[in-house]
Amino acid sequence: MIKLTCPSKIEEWYRDWDESMIWSYLQTVMGDAYADREDRPTSAIICVNCFGFAAGIPNIQLVQDWYNQVVDKFAIITARDDSWHKAFEEVGKDNCRRVERYAIKKEPDCFNVNKLTTFVTQAGQECEIRQIDEDLYHECKKYRWSEDFVQGYKTYGEFQHKGLGFVAICHGSLLSGASSYSSYKGGIKIEVDTKEDCRRKGLATACASKLILECLKRGLYPSWDAQNKWSLALAEKLGYHFSHTYSAYEVWK
Repeated sequence: MIKLTCPSKIEEWYRDWDESMIWSYLQTVMGDAYADREDRPTSAIICVNCFGFAAGIPNIQLVQDWYNQVVDKFAIITARDDSWHKAFEEVGKDNCRRVERYAIKKEPDCFNVNKLTTFVTQAGQECEIRQIDEDLYHECKKYRWSEDFVQGYKTYGEFQHKGLGFVAICHGSLLSGASSYSSYKGGIKIEVDTKEDCRRKGLATACASKLILECLKRGLYPSWDAQNKWSLALAEKLGYHFSHTYSAYEVWK
């Protein structure tokens, strides 16, 4: 396995894959790609944060090397078709499970600004929706549930340049948020979460609404991919529309 230095060598395999994290790599905004060889590769995996996107000829050795050398504690890997699934299952074995995720349509005109604004105000007077600044960047990194809000950006300077996010602060405590899990030219991919004992209070809805509104103001598209039915329901509440389900594999060490 080698780390590719030129995205154009594998671009044709990913050109029609409607996934913003793939665009992040192909546009050289963030992420890496690994292949079976540098010259005329036949298999590749694009990696952005904990996600892997496999393409080309299914290659068990490449997936094994990715698992051994790239995966830290947890990762999610997927491919356009089932031909890669055997390679994923062979590598993961007992540390692997197949899951269904929910792809969301990318429709720039699907949002109702007035509705989103109402969701923001419904957070209540006790909660303040604040944009992630340098102090909040470091605060997000303190907790497992919120670290993905900023984890894809090595420094606050990088987050400030490429990322965008909002969090709900109540009585001085960080309780919920919506932020860029990844960035690409023209948009971000949204990550939403809430502290477990503060869920079902509309905080995630308020933060996500504020983030979408700010994206629209800046001419960015807020891409969404749903991990589960709760995330899908929230996306639809905010104006997104379901596209299709797809299979992915969660692996861990």
